Amino acid sequence: MHYIDTHCHLDGEEFQDDLEAVIARAREAGVQAIGVPGINLQSLDTVISVCKRYPGYCYPMLGLHPEDVKSDWREVLDRIKPFLIHPTPGPSPDMGGEYPIAIGEVGLDFYWSREFENEQLEAFEEQVCWSVELQLPLMIHCRKAQNEMVAIIKKYQKELPGGVFHCFTGNEHEAEELLQFDRFVLGIGGVSTFKKSHLPEVLPAVVPLDRIVLETDAPYMAPVPKRGERNEPAFVAYVLKKLAEAYGVSEEEVAQKTNANCKKVLNISI
Repeated sequence: MHYIDTHCHLDGEEFQDDLEAVIARAREAGVQAIGVPGINLQSLDTVISVCKRYPGYCYPMLGLHPEDVKSDWREVLDRIKPFLIHPTPGPSPDMGGEYPIAIGEVGLDFYWSREFENEQLEAFEEQVCWSVELQLPLMIHCRKAQNEMVAIIKKYQKELPGGVFHCFTGNEHEAEELLQFDRFVLGIGGVSTFKKSHLPEVLPAVVPLDRIVLETDAPYMAPVPKRGERNEPAFVAYVLKKLAEAYGVSEEEVAQKTNANCKKVLNISI
C-alpha cells in the first residue's frame, strides 16, 4: 500500500541532522512522494536543495507564507516568481528534475496578529493571480481568516486550476463552504487523530473521499500516538488509518482515492 504526504517541511532545520533516515523511514512506511512547500526567500534555496537531493520523490512548491508577509512583500514576491515560471515543457535540471508543482505555502493567518493584515490580503491575492496566470495549483494556509480567503478565491474561481486547503480543521459549514470550489481538496493531517478533534465526525458527514489528500505538516502536529514527538512523513500512515476508521472503509481505499486526488490536483503520480 502506497500513499503521498502532500505537505511536509523537510527543508526545515529540524531535519538537517537525519534527513536520510527520515526519508528511509518514509519509504519503508509506504510514502511514495512528498510535497515540500516553501514559506519565504530562504526556501528558494532550502526547498530546491532537498528536492534536488530526492528527485522524483520530493516535489517543490514555492510561495510566501502569510506569517512571513511584511512590508517588503512586493520585493519578496518579485524574487520568488521567476522560480515558478516554466521556460520550456518537461523536467527542470535546476529543480532536481521537477518544476514546482504548486504555489505555496500561501494564504492568510490572523491568529496571532493583524499587524500586516492588508499586506497579507494583497500578497495572497497576488499569488492567487499567479495561479491563474501560470495554471499552477495553490497550497493554501488559512487560520482565523476563512471569510477573507473565500472572498478572494471567489473572484478567480472560474480561472483557478485548483489546489489544497491545507490543514483543514473546521466544522461542517466551513467544509461545505470550501467544497464549493470544485477543483480544490482539503488537506487532512495529524489533528484528525487528536482526542478532542471533531474531524472524524465532520469529514464523513459532508466531505467525500475524492475531496481529500493526506498530509503531515511535519515537523509540526504529530498525530496520535506520536504526539509530543517531531512529526515526520512516515507518520502520515496514522492519518490514513484514522480516516479509514472514520469513513468505514479499508485503508487501501483511502490510499487509492487520496492518491488519485493528488494526481488530479497536484499532478503527483505514484
